[in-house]
Amino acid sequence: MRALPFYLSFVVPACFGLAVAYGGAFTWLVPAVVFIAIPLFDLLLGHDVDDPPAVKDGRQFAYDLALWLWVPVQLGSIALGLWRLTQGGTLVEGVGLVFSLALITGSGGINVAHEMMHRKPRLEQGLAEVLMTSVSYTWFCVEHVLGHHRNVATAADPATSRYGESLYAFVPRSMLGGLASAWRLETERVERRGVAWTLADRRVRHALLLIVAYALVGAVFGWLGMVFFALQGLVASALLETINYVEHYGLVRETGPDGRPVRVQPRHSWNSTFRVTNWYLFNLQRHSDHHAWASRPYHQLRAFVDDSPQLPLGYATMVLISFVPPLFFALMNPRVAQADAGAKAA
Repeated sequence: MRALPFYLSFVVPACFGLAVAYGGAFTWLVPAVVFIAIPLFDLLLGHDVDDPPAVKDGRQFAYDLALWLWVPVQLGSIALGLWRLTQGGTLVEGVGLVFSLALITGSGGINVAHEMMHRKPRLEQGLAEVLMTSVSYTWFCVEHVLGHHRNVATAADPATSRYGESLYAFVPRSMLGGLASAWRLETERVERRGVAWTLADRRVRHALLLIVAYALVGAVFGWLGMVFFALQGLVASALLETINYVEHYGLVRETGPDGRPVRVQPRHSWNSTFRVTNWYLFNLQRHSDHHAWASRPYHQLRAFVDDSPQLPLGYATMVLISFVPPLFFALMNPRVAQADAGAKAA
């Protein structure tokens, strides 16, 4: 029963089904759930600061099933959404459907892919690549695992937002910097292993996956379907980078005696313990534990209330606030200063 709340995420594609069926105002139901209903339930149900009980091997079937089910649900949602979008409708409906679909593939699918790409089984890593292909952002599988986790909270990490940097400056820097970093890291990996320009080379495999995906979408839904597929992927990827912006804003790893950044600690990522958002995002907000111990499954992540800087609000609200840089800086800059003081005292 402890796994059941994590199935809350499937409410969002269910709402998208209503949007496709009824159109009109229903096309904005998904954004209303994500940015209004879930934050309100966060305020009503408060925080979950309890650490989960130990589970043998760190995994249980019911928790994994929620991740595996997301793959066909997301692919089905994309097909349904592209079909509806290519049938015509008002501009407001079209924008609502694209944004809604991007919330499914971004806040849901990328998050599930993020969990799977950290796991060892090849099947789950493959499913992560499928999900990232569906948002045209395959290089995240390389850069996040090999680059971001190594360089987080340093100037070498394009996905770490700097103190005083606006969201609008960060997103293109992180997207382009992440692509360049992924290419470099994968080039080094395949040359070291002697598998360059084979299917084991993700520079090749990811390119082929994207070609196949767009060819399939074009064959079924035409050129307009390809345009909508690209648009929802762009919005979903921008949402991912916005969450990256919130997760790491202004935090910097200290330099050790050897002149290198110290080992990643919980204090090097922003954390949030709002209960409902963590159910919806598979504990993504327990980000401090994830970065300190990247292989820990989502349902085993710990709260680290006393050992990590805490966001004042859940991710959805913080994302909206980040769209207004002066408001975001007023809210977060004093907290960055407090986190820095705490790190120096540690």
